[in-house]
Amino acid sequence: MEPAQPRRRATLRDVARLAAVSPKTVSRVVNHEPGVTAAKVAAVTAAIDQLGYRPNVTASALRRANGRTATIGAVLEDVANPFSSALHRAMEDVARARGVSILSGSVDEDPARERALISTFFGRQIDGLVIAAASDNQAYLTTEMLGGTPVVFVDRPPIGVRADAVLIDNRAGARQAVEHLIAAGHRAIGYVGDLRSIATAQDRLQGYRDALAGAGIRPDPGHVVEDRHTEDAAERAVHRLLDGQAPPTALFTAQNLVTIGAIRALRARGRQRSVALVGFDDFPLADLLEPGVTVVAQDPSAMGALAASLIFRRLDGEVWPPVVHTIPTRLIPRGSGEIRPG
Repeated sequence: MEPAQPRRRATLRDVARLAAVSPKTVSRVVNHEPGVTAAKVAAVTAAIDQLGYRPNVTASALRRANGRTATIGAVLEDVANPFSSALHRAMEDVARARGVSILSGSVDEDPARERALISTFFGRQIDGLVIAAASDNQAYLTTEMLGGTPVVFVDRPPIGVRADAVLIDNRAGARQAVEHLIAAGHRAIGYVGDLRSIATAQDRLQGYRDALAGAGIRPDPGHVVEDRHTEDAAERAVHRLLDGQAPPTALFTAQNLVTIGAIRALRARGRQRSVALVGFDDFPLADLLEPGVTVVAQDPSAMGALAASLIFRRLDGEVWPPVVHTIPTRLIPRGSGEIRPG
């Protein structure tokens, strides 16, 4: 089936025409000015909803002749996280070559914040959107997409809407990490992961289980710790694992901040050379620690560059059915994942 052809973005005059009022009346309703009858407010509101109109808070004089604002919105998990910052920088490099700026914000795994940020960005008439979604359904983007705004999902797949996506095979990468620990002789392997509400965390936990099942190892439920989203939470979790009656001899940490917290716990115990560790996601200076940290590395720069290029191809008029692009991971042995059980 051919993809739906995008419509042009609705204008204030389109709303006025549909509501059978003047553009000035639409402007007064949008700006919540007094003096408009209830019937006209209802007519304008209905027309706005039907057309998917978004007020343009960017001065019209700053808009280009083609109606674009030369801005792309980027809704990311946390722009302070090395993964998100690398992804953002790659997008910025691609956009800058086109004379386009990136407007970015962090969702902090908060669906309400996600929608608020996106509403703000669309209010500024962004030309395209890249999103690492925190919500469990993004069908609310349908109106904007049909209105001609290209949307690309990164790191998390779209739910409730068909859109291009740039993803990692998280399950396969996690399985490779745990298989590496098994190959070093470990059978008691702990898992410390991110929020279970995050699709990538679910995939990485499943990859951990896949690797154990493939080796005929029954996982110890006490060795599986979820919902650790920060360094401090991960550090406390690893201390508890090490204090258990049968502590793991190796750890798979499924997110870069979780890995850093685990390293702090191991170093506080003097166990960094006796407990093996493989982390998912690389992070700065991981190769300079002692021992160096073995990781399954994603390539956020490749993800960001591809996401930006897909936005610009859509803006240039290319049309294709939405596609999922998968960026491969790679295992980087540095020492911590090669420690053998004592």
